[in-house]
Amino acid sequence: MRERIWLSLAHMGGREQEFIREAFDTNWVVPLGPNVDAFEKALEDYLTGDTGEERHVVALSSGTAALHLGLLLLGVERGDEVVCQSFTFSASANPIVYQGATPVFVDSEEGTWDMDPVLLEEAIKDRLRKTGRLPKAIVPVWLYGMPGRIGEILEVAGRYGIPVLEDSAEALGSAYKGRKCGTFGEFAGLSFNGNKVITTSGGGALVCRTEAMAKRAMFYATQARESAPHYQHERIGYNYRMSNICAGIGRGQMFVLDEHVWRRRENHARYAELLGGVPGVEVKGQPGGGDYASNYWLTCVTVDPGGAGFTREDLRLALEEENIESRPLWKPMHLQPVFKDAPFYGNGTSERLFEKGLCLPSGPTLREEDLERVVAVVRKLAGR
Repeated sequence: MRERIWLSLAHMGGREQEFIREAFDTNWVVPLGPNVDAFEKALEDYLTGDTGEERHVVALSSGTAALHLGLLLLGVERGDEVVCQSFTFSASANPIVYQGATPVFVDSEEGTWDMDPVLLEEAIKDRLRKTGRLPKAIVPVWLYGMPGRIGEILEVAGRYGIPVLEDSAEALGSAYKGRKCGTFGEFAGLSFNGNKVITTSGGGALVCRTEAMAKRAMFYATQARESAPHYQHERIGYNYRMSNICAGIGRGQMFVLDEHVWRRRENHARYAELLGGVPGVEVKGQPGGGDYASNYWLTCVTVDPGGAGFTREDLRLALEEENIESRPLWKPMHLQPVFKDAPFYGNGTSERLFEKGLCLPSGPTLREEDLERVVAVVRKLAGR
């Protein structure tokens, strides 16, 4: 059996051990400490650069925790509705249910595969007609690192006074009109799971507009303990803070973040070059015009069986036969049994993409010979 090619493996830059060792040497092995503070500051600097934007980052145990706290701080409660992109991973939608609210799913548009602004407004108007209330928040997702039609989404949200919680779990390093994803909404969630652009061996972060909101997030993330000499609790809190050990990994990863983004973009460009002439197979790129800068967290292809002579599933199985991991695009949330009763506003885009789309190996450790092995499988199928 040939060596396994994985979808997206973590890659250590070398300095992670230095910060982990420092944590052990100083006995900072708890969910706070110098690594946590330094990692948060590094993320703030990375996201805002020299733009003058104010953002405050709270390091947490997962990206899901970040989205949950974002909804909590936006005041989402039982009985509310939250508009959420349907074409996404379940972690975008589950925290809505944690709060006792109902997700209202909105389909994607073809250009970016992210939330369709036209359908977003249609959903808002229809929910207002049917319930007499506006949705409490909007959760767009920058899928596979691709920024959505952010300007239009924010315009619709602003027109109705609905706050935006960005799901930037897959989009660290991506930008829209020169501005980093994760800095557009009232809050944004980041993920540092093992397969993301950088990792903390799990983990995530909440990006907040103000220091006051960041402090509020920290309060809820540390069991909502009130200021008292004893343990006083007046609100329900959560055990969501990142450990100083994990944050040490994150500090080290910040030194290779730009390299990881560059490598993923190079992988994508190489796939586009080598698969460009294969009938019925399209490598998903970003819209033209210079507004979009995807990190290409995962390179995705769509397979048109009529043109290609094979299906997405044929390709996935052929890759697996060669010991190459791939993955179908996210199954839309409105098709998931757990959300079968949730409202949905769609045009069939995400359903078509789910049937035709596949994620290819895209990690920063992918070698040229690995990529050529992947391409060879596609070309062999196309040449049958």
